[in-house]
Amino acid sequence: MQHRRSEPSQRRRASELHKVVFIPLLDPKAPEGAKAYAREKTTPRLACLEAHLEGREYLLDCFTVADAYLAAVLNWAMHLKMDLTPYPAVAGYYKRLHARPSVARAFAEEMALYREEQARRNAA
Repeated sequence: MQHRRSEPSQRRRASELHKVVFIPLLDPKAPEGAKAYAREKTTPRLACLEAHLEGREYLLDCFTVADAYLAAVLNWAMHLKMDLTPYPAVAGYYKRLHARPSVARAFAEEMALYREEQARRNAA
């Protein structure tokens, strides 16, 4: 399989999905201006990712740690109830990754830890 090269600016935009979009949106103390900026940056970043994933199963030729990390980042999108249907390659990618036993197990373990932490906080 031949790699399609993306422009450096496209790669940089896509790599900033977690920093630019999700950190402000997930931070309860982030000012509304930061959240608005993050929402504004969501579409171009997801569009870049969509273009990269079209016709691909994974980010590279096979499943790598980058896919595992992106699965976690896209899981944040689900937590925020972001609609990925305008990005069918991204949505399909997310579903494929969650169908992998290792990814499903990791997310189940993470969810159990999250629920334990929430229970501790609520008990305090």
